[in-house]
Amino acid sequence: MKYIVHDQAVLSRPPEGPLAAYIGSFARSLSEQGYSAGSMKQQVRIAAGFSRWLEQTGVGVRSICADHAIRYLRYRARHVRPRRGDQAALRHLIDFLRQEQLIPAERVPLPRLPSTERCVQAYVAYLREARALATATIVNYVPFVRGFLEDCFGKGRVTLSRLCAGDVVRFVQRQAPRLQPKRAKLLTAALRSFLRYVRYRGDITLDLAAAVPVVANWSMPSIARGIAPDQTRQLLASIDQRSATGRRDYAILLLLARLGLRSGEVASLELDEIDWSAGRLSVRGKSGHRNELPLPADVGKAIATYLIRGRPRSTCRRVFLRARAPITGFSGASGVGSVVRHALQRAGIDAPTMGAHQFRHGLATEMLCHGASLGEIGELLGHHHPQTTKIYTKVDIKALRTLAVPWPGGVQ
Repeated sequence: MKYIVHDQAVLSRPPEGPLAAYIGSFARSLSEQGYSAGSMKQQVRIAAGFSRWLEQTGVGVRSICADHAIRYLRYRARHVRPRRGDQAALRHLIDFLRQEQLIPAERVPLPRLPSTERCVQAYVAYLREARALATATIVNYVPFVRGFLEDCFGKGRVTLSRLCAGDVVRFVQRQAPRLQPKRAKLLTAALRSFLRYVRYRGDITLDLAAAVPVVANWSMPSIARGIAPDQTRQLLASIDQRSATGRRDYAILLLLARLGLRSGEVASLELDEIDWSAGRLSVRGKSGHRNELPLPADVGKAIATYLIRGRPRSTCRRVFLRARAPITGFSGASGVGSVVRHALQRAGIDAPTMGAHQFRHGLATEMLCHGASLGEIGELLGHHHPQTTKIYTKVDIKALRTLAVPWPGGVQ
């Protein structure tokens, strides 16, 4: 006699053991996350077998921990040929039980952090909470600050009050020559930020941030590498919109190309941030700033088509979801970057880069060519400082030579 746990998961007999009452809920959870029927069947069978083993070993629900899952897999391997997804299935079950608060969260003893790392983490908390800096900025600053502290204090105790201008100068003099100009400037920016933080804490009274040497670098050294309009059109035309994934990717690429959004902004876009009646988007930019943007008709149509005919059912409020289980939003900007990279590779387009940011540069460059002001470009791209937008005023000298007017009277 078969026992129906879910319309896509059937057991040969009713489940037994301390988890028997929760296997149906576990199966529904897997279905909501978008797992295939085959994957659900395997995971439900593992859960039922684990529950029987728990009963045989006398383990109650509240006593279950990750170690029991490891022991069960060893026991199972002696009786049944292991399958590749067995370990992941048990991990999903344990996570489900914790989410339902049926078993307590596992307590992992935290190792005592070195003095340097404790100082770095306090600085990160300050940047995130007091300064509200973007995660990307924090990630860029931290390695330089960690390197500076290790250079000054080694593995010993960090005593910030002992810092002096000589420590700062020596570190920059040693590190800057090894770095590209942009990275060297990022190094000095990170040091100034950290030393202002140390003074804010009261560990030092001198303004050591002023002691950070200026790294020589040409202002705006390169032209922003933007994808050409014809390459964008070719890429969009290559997307197969007959599939759900294709409709998703087409909407993502249109957002990048028509509005110049950052990949992280696309990944974090939520359903409630689209005002369909007003035709506007509310985008969370760097440092949590909100940027209200118009929603072009073609972009709105592409998103609506994906929502109606491509987006899987999910409780997640993100607009764009993963194509594979678990069905949820992208974990970060890298998910959107992967969409761009694979689309360019499939289309065989030799774009300036393989990343998403080239659409932002391409849009700004095209707007400038059509007479838009830097203020208009900066407003669309969400720039908060005019200096950021000035990079698009860089001129391609080679292209201008073809437009040069001959000097009156010819060469003398």
